[in-house]
Amino acid sequence: MAKPLLLVHGGAGDLPEASRPLHAAGCLEAAEAGGAVLEAGGSVVDAVCAGVVVLENNPIYNAGVGCALTRSGRVSLDSAVMDGKSRNAAGLAALDAFPNPVLIAQRMMQEQEVLLVGQPASEWAERHGFRRVPEDELTTEAARIQWHKVVDEGADPNFAGGTVGCVARDADGNLAAATSTGGTMGKKPGRVGDSPLIGVGTYADDVCALSATGHGEAFMRAVFAARVADAVRYGENPDKALRRMLERTRDFFGGFGGAILVTAESDPHYFWTTVGMSHAWWSPNGTGSGI
Repeated sequence: MAKPLLLVHGGAGDLPEASRPLHAAGCLEAAEAGGAVLEAGGSVVDAVCAGVVVLENNPIYNAGVGCALTRSGRVSLDSAVMDGKSRNAAGLAALDAFPNPVLIAQRMMQEQEVLLVGQPASEWAERHGFRRVPEDELTTEAARIQWHKVVDEGADPNFAGGTVGCVARDADGNLAAATSTGGTMGKKPGRVGDSPLIGVGTYADDVCALSATGHGEAFMRAVFAARVADAVRYGENPDKALRRMLERTRDFFGGFGGAILVTAESDPHYFWTTVGMSHAWWSPNGTGSGI
């Protein structure tokens, strides 16, 4: 029997000092929600999705409510889920305003396709019972203010991260990962980041599960998650693999960020090349959070 474990992140970046307690508390709430699913005997996929749902519903993160907006001021959401045991995976990109994209990705795991993009993705979601909402329901005043800073004043679009993710292990050692984001603030309409791409921002197999956050284009060029997973599979220490690949992504591709990782047996693993990354974990022995 393995010891169940669940780990979440709330984005890597230069988070303002005053916001850090709220980010840490939000991550802890999400970790506890996902942990409750594992404790009740639920599946590891249900657990990671439950954790991400809490983060998507929290307006301080960049996923679901409070998401970043495109250059034209519109909502465009990315999400993915992967089950390490079956290798089933699904991602959605450039999705319209739906409250919990991670649940749509979870439902799509039953389909043959791995990735749906844009209007066809939104139409598929509606056909399968998910409710498209007015964009105002997901747009906060804080997001609007930051949008103006980025689009009108040239501020850093990744100033404080905000992408959310969750990885987990159940009592049988099964692993899963889920990630959700509004993407880069002020992005071009139609832009897709790393989060919904399996093997880049989200990945799980029988050895490890990962969720990443940061400059998506750099993580795509680095083929980030798959490279980390292969390194761990072939014997590299998970902490060392995470650090090496995040530093490679920074040094070779100019992208800063962070990631969380869990293996079939290990304690939580996380690393970031930004000022910080909000995160939290749950296990039957206790919980914890940090920035």
